[in-house]
Amino acid sequence: MSSAKDVQGPRARGPEAAPGSGPELPARDRGVDPEPPPGQGSDPEPPARGRGTDPEPPPPGGVLWSLSGDIRALLMLPAALTLQVAHPAVGAGVDEHSVFRTDPWGRGERSLRSLQLWVYGGEQAAEEGRRLRVLHRTIQGTDTRGRRYHALTPANYAWVHATGFPVYQHAARYLIRPMTPAQERALYAEWLQVGRILGIHDRDMPQTIEEFWPYWKKMLAEEIEATTVVRELVDVDQPVPPPDRGPWPLRAVLRALWPVLLPPLARFRRFVTIGLMPPDARAAVGLPWSAEQEKRLRRMCAILRVVVPVLPERLRYLPRARAARAAWAAEARRNG
Repeated sequence: MSSAKDVQGPRARGPEAAPGSGPELPARDRGVDPEPPPGQGSDPEPPARGRGTDPEPPPPGGVLWSLSGDIRALLMLPAALTLQVAHPAVGAGVDEHSVFRTDPWGRGERSLRSLQLWVYGGEQAAEEGRRLRVLHRTIQGTDTRGRRYHALTPANYAWVHATGFPVYQHAARYLIRPMTPAQERALYAEWLQVGRILGIHDRDMPQTIEEFWPYWKKMLAEEIEATTVVRELVDVDQPVPPPDRGPWPLRAVLRALWPVLLPPLARFRRFVTIGLMPPDARAAVGLPWSAEQEKRLRRMCAILRVVVPVLPERLRYLPRARAARAAWAAEARRNG
């Protein structure tokens, strides 16, 4: 089993995380959100600009600080992404506007980089939130139910953010350890901080766990469905190009072996996507899951709970998380 340090509770705030490397937006674009289509409500109001007025990222030493940079968190992301696009408006936006089919590796790399900035980016966390709102300002259309949507409509934008908390909370039970009630509350409070970084108003997010679960159940009952993008994400026969990132010799080998490697990788992706999705969400989307699959998932996760905690820091944490954690530890040592 992993140690209690694997999922940590709230701590006193430490030094700032190491700066990220996000792109700088033109000043005229910072914090500027579009007007929504008629009847769609107001977009998230941009946070105040400037150091000291931007929303704070989650604190060093908190639950997200330990959780989101751990390599095991990579196995949690497919479930959260699939739940996001199970919303008809979000699914339609991704179906019509995303490059996930033509550039899946680049899309995944950018999404992971963005997520790491929210938690470990220090002052660049809020800058990344502004960049994302600018990026989504033109995404609009009609969803599968014939309703007009805009990517920045608060209900749609908030759902994309909301999926992270239940997936982290559920998947940590398998991959790391069950959280205590205090850790769950700390995780939710920190996830609210991430929402503010993304430009979501407090009024558009449930402010407590007690408010979150009725909202969650209502969304599962009334909105969530197996959209076109959901079906593609769990389809083991969906074509995926070979990786186009990394050293060219490795890319060449993967390209040559891709016809052999893709089928088992696609099956594994489907397995962890469905398996690490909260059961009530899995049922709402209509994704099958058997008792035998549950046993296989528990066996795999039991191995990871033993192996990952004993890995050196450079192998256990993603690069940005590792750099931020090292900077914070060094600052703590300097401050005694």
